[in-house]
Amino acid sequence: MSCPAFEQLVGYWLGEPVDGDDLENHVFACAGCSARLEWLAALGAGVRAVVRGGLVGMVASPGFVEALRKAGLRLREYTLDPGTTVNCTIAAEDDAVVSTIRAPLGAVKRLDALWRVEVEGEATELRLEDVPFDAARGEVRFMPAASVLKRMPAHRQEVRLVAVDEAGEREIGEYTFAHQPQ
Repeated sequence: MSCPAFEQLVGYWLGEPVDGDDLENHVFACAGCSARLEWLAALGAGVRAVVRGGLVGMVASPGFVEALRKAGLRLREYTLDPGTTVNCTIAAEDDAVVSTIRAPLGAVKRLDALWRVEVEGEATELRLEDVPFDAARGEVRFMPAASVLKRMPAHRQEVRLVAVDEAGEREIGEYTFAHQPQ
């Protein structure tokens, strides 16, 4: 077997199913692939450390969220369907908040997320372009920076998912987070 693609190594490291034992046997027999896998493990530990510290916000894959859970991080999770509002918070003992937003994403080529955050009457808007999403599951997982979220007063966050293609933009769904500090 030749060296697997980087994406295959990432999937293997995240515990995703692999076909047969060839990949595992190769990774442990090949010094280059073993070194790449060690690098991935070190990178994962670093990412877990900044997530545990609440220092970074991100869009996360289901495998990444599961890896955080297995590593012992305390996750507060919310799931929203289009047009819904969720009352949400983050507790002092929470390491991260994971918001799973469901949407019909099967035919989407590029997905943008438009955020509008209103705190004490002041609104801020942000556009995240080309957001990673799971079309098969119809989901996007957002993880805001927990350290920032823990310091925020009561506020509302409105998220609009927008499909972008050669024909232009079309809205996929709107979601609202009504945050209350704990």
